[in-house]
Amino acid sequence: MTLKVAIVGIGNIGSIHAKVYEENPYTEIVAICDIVKAKADQAASKFGCKAFYSVKEMIKDGIKLDLVSVCTKGEENGSEHYTPTMELLNAGIPVLGEKPISNNIEEGHKMVELAKQNKIPYAVNLNHRFTPAAEKAKDWVVTGRIGKLHMINMRMWINNPVESSPWFHLRALHPHSFDVIRYFCGDVKRVGAFMMKGEGRQIWSNTQIMLEFENGAIGHLVGSYDAGASYGLELCEVVGSKGRFVLEDACEKLTYYPRTSIETESYCYLGGMKSFPETFKSRIDSFVNQLIQGVPYDQVDGSGHDALKAQQIIEAAIKSFETGTIVEVKDVELISGGVI
Repeated sequence: MTLKVAIVGIGNIGSIHAKVYEENPYTEIVAICDIVKAKADQAASKFGCKAFYSVKEMIKDGIKLDLVSVCTKGEENGSEHYTPTMELLNAGIPVLGEKPISNNIEEGHKMVELAKQNKIPYAVNLNHRFTPAAEKAKDWVVTGRIGKLHMINMRMWINNPVESSPWFHLRALHPHSFDVIRYFCGDVKRVGAFMMKGEGRQIWSNTQIMLEFENGAIGHLVGSYDAGASYGLELCEVVGSKGRFVLEDACEKLTYYPRTSIETESYCYLGGMKSFPETFKSRIDSFVNQLIQGVPYDQVDGSGHDALKAQQIIEAAIKSFETGTIVEVKDVELISGGVI
């Protein structure tokens, strides 16, 4: 079985998606769509497919599409996802969107609801969880090797000098952070957030966010757009009653530390995955495999629902900082149109 694929938005990230589809033996790129005609034409020529300049035009053409990657961008890297995603879902076409699901929480809610109503698989590129190291760590949590979850400490930071909206750092970077946090520890109940502007910055480029989970665990996130590349991209530590693990840079190193012993268990580059860019392939290939296997729309891994949950935590953190209060995440869910 070969899936007919299109890419909407053929910038840097869209080009990465296209390369993965080109290399996957079960996908064929049949269309490129971009509002910039020259970009669409150039990419279509490169991949030997048809060029379109709007999603409406592509759908109207009647070309068979089994999967579309929506790699648009916009304000806070998320304002241009809504319209093409809604058009595709209304046409019954499965979508793999880029993060954030949207920088507008109400739009995110509508996309998830439409996918649910039409029973269409809708996933988001939450690629940090799609690594052999993360999957092994998740197995330790599920099988009880960690024990009862006590806490999670998460750090994600990069050097991004871009100045846009006040919340660019939160909404653009930390969908990944909070998806990883939810992947290991479940839904967040309450948040308390602190922010600061880095030297010479106009945006809130640094944050510390306290977390309380529905299962009683606690944790925090340290995030920054002011950190150098030599510091490493991320670090995730999950602590339980029987032991803890530390996952470094999404895929590079995983170590288990038992609570009652000095013996540790370490893995480097599990499955041959050596760097973060490789996670695009593992994430996209996973969704392709799920579609081929006929996984039900409500069992998609790294779904639009997961992305919305992460975005709701971000909005709760923003509200916490603005009001100087501890904020219930469910209040953000209610504001966005109903509990998911």
